[in-house]
Amino acid sequence: MKEIARGLESSGHRFLWVVRSPPEDPTKFFLARPESDLDSLLPEEFLERTSDRGMVVKMWAPQLEVLRHAVTGTFMTHCGWNSVLEAASASVPMLCWSMYAEHRVNKVFVVDEIKAGVVMDGYDEELVSAAEVEKKVRLVMESEEGDKLRERLVLAKEKAAEALADGGPSRVAFEEFLKDLKLSK
Repeated sequence: MKEIARGLESSGHRFLWVVRSPPEDPTKFFLARPESDLDSLLPEEFLERTSDRGMVVKMWAPQLEVLRHAVTGTFMTHCGWNSVLEAASASVPMLCWSMYAEHRVNKVFVVDEIKAGVVMDGYDEELVSAAEVEKKVRLVMESEEGDKLRERLVLAKEKAAEALADGGPSRVAFEEFLKDLKLSK
């Protein structure tokens, strides 16, 4: 948490950071600690120093709405499939920090196959440094490579819209699937 905070602060970019604090009892993963614990997880006075350009939200934010907002420039993701699809459909480049299970496979797809994101180096060692966070935020937000990621994602969004439109291949395939289900009854 402190490394992410330092990296975001050093990047100089505006941010929205949704934080789910570690549980007191690991068997109760979705129960958050009290709000006051957020300060103990972040560098001293981080919230004050970044208050003019950043917001830290505890537990939940409307992810799809945030991703679709015009000012969203990048998305740090654990590479869960829903998050990947939401970011891609919103044309938002991804900073890929896969955690477990299929997320690592999804990361390979996002980074190597569709080239819609970059890897947060160090995730395999379970520590991504502040320097890496800053470097990758700047890469996506300030570089030609980041511009290319956005261009590819705009094209992917257009192709997805075509596939989902009336008569598009995804819509047709789904309709065929539903017909097959009805016939198999």
